Amino acid sequence: MSEEASPTEKQVATLMARVFALVRACPVGRVTTYGWLAKTVGYPRGARMVGWFMNESPEGVPAQRVINSKGELSGSWAFGSPDLMRQLLENEGIIFSEDGRVDLKRYGWDPSRDLSEEELKRILDAAAHTPVNASERLLYLMRNDPASPLRATEDSQ
Repeated sequence: MSEEASPTEKQVATLMARVFALVRACPVGRVTTYGWLAKTVGYPRGARMVGWFMNESPEGVPAQRVINSKGELSGSWAFGSPDLMRQLLENEGIIFSEDGRVDLKRYGWDPSRDLSEEELKRILDAAAHTPVNASERLLYLMRNDPASPLRATEDSQ
C-alpha cells in the first residue's frame, strides 16, 4: 500500500484544519453552527460533514461553541456528559432559553458574515500549515456516506 495520501485524505485534512481554525476563531461567549462553518469552507450542504469533523476535534478546539441551526446542543454526547457542553457554554456567559436552546440572534457567530474578507483569508490560509489527520472511520464516511459532499470525488480509476 502506498504511503502517499489519496486526494480525499488531503482534501479532508485541509477541510478539517480550516474548520478547526474557524472554531478557534469563534469568540468566547459566542456560538457558531455546523452549517455556517460548512458554508464558510465552501460546502453549504456540509453541516453533517462538519459534525463528523467536530467529533474528532483535537485539544485546543473549543468544540462546545459549535451547535446546530436550531440553537440546540446536538453534539453534547461527544463531551461524555450531556450537561458538560452546556456547562462550558454557560461558563462563557451564554444563557439558555427555557427549552434549552441558544438564541442564535444574540450569541450566533457566522464567520462568513462576522469576519472581514481579510480576516477570513488569513485564518483559512494559516490553517493550511496546521497538520490534521483524519481517522479511518472519518475517511470511510467521507468516501461512502450519502451525506458526504466528497463522496464522488475519490479517484475511481
